[in-house]
Amino acid sequence: MATLYLVSTPIGNLGDLTPRAADTLGAVSRILAEDTRRTRPLLTHLGLDTPLVSFHAHNEAKREGAVLDWLGAGEDIALVSDAGTPLVSDPGQRLVETVLGAGHVVVPIPGASAVLTSLVASGLASDRFAFLGFVPRKGTDREELLDRLAGAQETTVVFESPERLLRLLKALVGVAGPHRRGAVGRELTKLHEEFVRGTLDELKAHFSQNPPRGEVTLVLDRADPSGDSAKVDLAAAAALAGALLDEGSSPSRAAMEVARRLRIPRNQAYQVVQSIAEKRDQGEAPPS
Repeated sequence: MATLYLVSTPIGNLGDLTPRAADTLGAVSRILAEDTRRTRPLLTHLGLDTPLVSFHAHNEAKREGAVLDWLGAGEDIALVSDAGTPLVSDPGQRLVETVLGAGHVVVPIPGASAVLTSLVASGLASDRFAFLGFVPRKGTDREELLDRLAGAQETTVVFESPERLLRLLKALVGVAGPHRRGAVGRELTKLHEEFVRGTLDELKAHFSQNPPRGEVTLVLDRADPSGDSAKVDLAAAAALAGALLDEGSSPSRAAMEVARRLRIPRNQAYQVVQSIAEKRDQGEAPPS
């Protein structure tokens, strides 16, 4: 049966391509590439002439029929993104669902990942983590993600453009506190690779003086579970959070309202709301 291979490609250093990935790219009938201009130099480096087919967020739906036809005819296909592991903040999720639904085989070819590369080099705990993709530029989505970061009980990884990194760090100082630890990875695996580690205040000061260039990944330490609970009326926060959830507010929105109305840290408010939401999901009575 024909197979769709999800092939991870280097995020910078071409030496990071695995032998299995190289063999796969040379064996398939076609390669679906997010940007053929980015993938062609890789094939040239490998001495391959496998046909490239443009496949990105704006034509994914239109390409599905052709991909199913190729697979149906017995042709193996590879999917690559511009760099790293396909589908991780890159197109392909819809295609994978469609291919699986049609009864074809999907096989991952593991390799480089900016998420894991930045996480393991951050100096922060990596036993439990979350990846939240690119940071929204504005609006409710951005506010909710900032609140999610502020209250996260796991190490969190996000992508951000170099032009907006300083703005993000300033916002995180406000919602998560200046002493929260983090790490910024820049130009991962490339010649000018750099990791800057420290508190959010220290990161903000560094990048205020040294505007970043190239692709940027931010790793944020988990919130301190002790927080400022001694200063917070937990009963009042829990009561308000429960009422907001009853009214249909999302946990993120409820946390924002609890923090605003009771003037408590957003990360503490998020912890209260999250605790109530989890207990309700487990069928337990909300705290009184």
